[in-house]
Amino acid sequence: LLRALYVACFRFLFRALPAPADTDPPLSLCLWYNNIIFWTITMLSTAVRLARRPSIQFLGKEGWAARRSAPAVGAAAASSVGASATPSAPAAATLASSAPPPPPVAPVPVTIVPETVTTVPPSLYSDEPASSMRKVISRRLTESKSTVPHFYTSIEIPLDNILSLRKVLQKDFETKVSVNDFIIKASAMALRDVPEVNSTFDVKSQSQRTFSDVDISVAVATPTGLITPIVPSTTALTLTDISAKVKDLATRARDNKLAPEEYQGGTFCISNLGMFGISEFSAVINPPQGAILAVGGGEKKIVPGKVNVESGEKDKPRIQTTMTARLSADRRVVDEATASLFMGALKEYLNQPKLMML
Repeated sequence: LLRALYVACFRFLFRALPAPADTDPPLSLCLWYNNIIFWTITMLSTAVRLARRPSIQFLGKEGWAARRSAPAVGAAAASSVGASATPSAPAAATLASSAPPPPPVAPVPVTIVPETVTTVPPSLYSDEPASSMRKVISRRLTESKSTVPHFYTSIEIPLDNILSLRKVLQKDFETKVSVNDFIIKASAMALRDVPEVNSTFDVKSQSQRTFSDVDISVAVATPTGLITPIVPSTTALTLTDISAKVKDLATRARDNKLAPEEYQGGTFCISNLGMFGISEFSAVINPPQGAILAVGGGEKKIVPGKVNVESGEKDKPRIQTTMTARLSADRRVVDEATASLFMGALKEYLNQPKLMML
């Protein structure tokens, strides 16, 4: 309707313009009248729209408080409908008194089934109760690994000289001494030279306790678990005495005939798995001791020949039997420098086994 009104007004004004007979009306004058018509109609249409729209009222603080306190239209309608649908109060009371009471609802018992997640069916495994020795081992080693700060140092030791001396002792003196006996004797002499490793940490007094005697515990595998019988005063024993003592302790340990004082205590421990084909491993400290030596088996390796600095001559590469020894030490009583001194002394004694026979 507004568009039709706009076109009609434009045509009327266009025809009513005074213009010469031979020329059309000027274009600028047409545009000027066009703008007048457009804005006039726009103002009229806006006035009509504002007249039809309800006026805007600003409620203010009091108006909003009254709006919030007034009931909603839907709630009022619902209450009126409910009031018309429900019977009167006396009738409702009569119906409630005549209706029988509802029967009591018995509680439903809830059974809680524990959730079990198993990846292996029970038919494929069997559980056996742990022995008393296994329980003691579990408790002591768990305590050791969780409370004792372990650190590790490893060294490779040549065994050719020890193997040669063993052959000489067996051939000339008919004496059988194992490599493990040499390791026990060399460890005892290294502990004598570096007594800081032959110590423990006293938790109650918060002090380092160093022992004058060297009592080495030797780990022995038994059917019920690992046990560590003690070779007392190891520095005062010869290789043959150590060999006989270890054989006796190992035999009685497997037969479960050791006395408590024969496996309780000790100042240092040695665990040798070389006879089982293990090249190297890390052992857990046996409390209250401060260190344990893990010994692997000997392996043949090709080592380069030595070079003479003065003459410049170089020896040919050779095959050498080498074993790896790893020391697990308590950092509270042994530091890295002390562990290095001990491992160096151990290597020196094993590299020159004749020093252990003096």
